Amino acid sequence: MLEQLGAVTRQVRTPADLAAVDALVMPGGESTTMSRLLDTAGLFDPLAVRLAAGMPVLGTCAGMILLADQVLDGRPDQRSFGVIDLSVRRNGYGRQVDSFEADVVVAGLDDPFHVVFIRAPKVERTGGAVEVLASHGGVPVLARQGHVLVASFHPELTSDRRVHAMFLDMVHTSAATAA
Repeated sequence: MLEQLGAVTRQVRTPADLAAVDALVMPGGESTTMSRLLDTAGLFDPLAVRLAAGMPVLGTCAGMILLADQVLDGRPDQRSFGVIDLSVRRNGYGRQVDSFEADVVVAGLDDPFHVVFIRAPKVERTGGAVEVLASHGGVPVLARQGHVLVASFHPELTSDRRVHAMFLDMVHTSAATAA
């Protein structure tokens, strides 16, 4: 999606890879496994430093969990970065069989955005600095706080690039501010 919008992308698997990027997408997956892999790859601490310094990040599904400051039902050894003032519940909408699709209204977009929820986290609390950009059934599903954009859904599973474009706008704004 980002490449379709003109961004140059690369996979980040090592601290050296992380040092070479200006922004990061933390994708969906299994958050406890991702947390362990970040530790074993030596990425957790360098990433925590970069995020604390304001590196733009888009977290989708499990990425949202890893960025939240409170994971309500995480494993005791699961770590998160705490860079967005959210409390989330893993698989908050149910198991794989409970996955669903819906249309949501997103602040700043003219037309609804089609979203795909797969074992999605559910936001149970937002802090005062969090801007809720979209909700489904009264529950935030897209939110932003400073340099952090999170979605409980998978925007990459549709052909609609507007959430990714929103992220790239944040990256460009961050780069312009830093210059």
